[in-house]
Amino acid sequence: MEKILSVNNLGYKVKEKTILEDISFDVNKGEIIGIAGESGSGKTTLAKLITGIISPSNGNIKFEAVNNNKNSVQLLFQNTGQILNPFRKIEDVIEEAIKLRKNLPDNLELEKERIFSSVNFQKKYWENIGCNLSGGQQQRAALARLLAVQPKLLILDEPFSAQDYESKNTLVELFKNIKNKFDITLMCISHDLNALRNLCERVVIMYKGKIVEIGNTKEILKNPSHHYTKYLIKAEKYDLDHSELMKRIN
Repeated sequence: MEKILSVNNLGYKVKEKTILEDISFDVNKGEIIGIAGESGSGKTTLAKLITGIISPSNGNIKFEAVNNNKNSVQLLFQNTGQILNPFRKIEDVIEEAIKLRKNLPDNLELEKERIFSSVNFQKKYWENIGCNLSGGQQQRAALARLLAVQPKLLILDEPFSAQDYESKNTLVELFKNIKNKFDITLMCISHDLNALRNLCERVVIMYKGKIVEIGNTKEILKNPSHHYTKYLIKAEKYDLDHSELMKRIN
């Protein structure tokens, strides 16, 4: 398979505190890969390093199939308000993003229609400003904003947060359709194992800033080899509490 990203011996420290240590993995072009782990495991820090928001303390990140284009890697923040201007019309935001491309589409209106329809953002909301949208509408508008610049790799940071069961399933199908329609690679960061089970081909399990397990999603979540992965699966079913995890690890 053709690689789009290689992460090699990546580390990140803040003063003397180690946030990430010896992180190495590859991402294949066109796949959907999950990054799982509880809060504080380093998932979002990893996303910020890959997108260049922060710089690693050691190691390197190599983009194998991405041109030298700052728009090639995009991050959908958990707080989508960081992407949308709350006082601008959504249609204007998307149009401006499309115009950042090197090659403009022949028909701007048709391209806006294509992008909005791909994220199920209804036309009646196009002229709304960001702060007048619901949380779900803001998430879809922010996703449209990122897709408008034609990224090769799109990172989703906790996209299932605060979603009910039906909404999670809808998002899983939406992300699958986006991957196929836009021919992009997706990296999904989440503590929701069930959503990752239904969405991702491979999964990376992180604990305390390290990768403890990586491989085929269904195989790992069916037959985990690391005790932390086993804990996450049981915790998903509310079978374990945090104190039991501490006993097992310490």
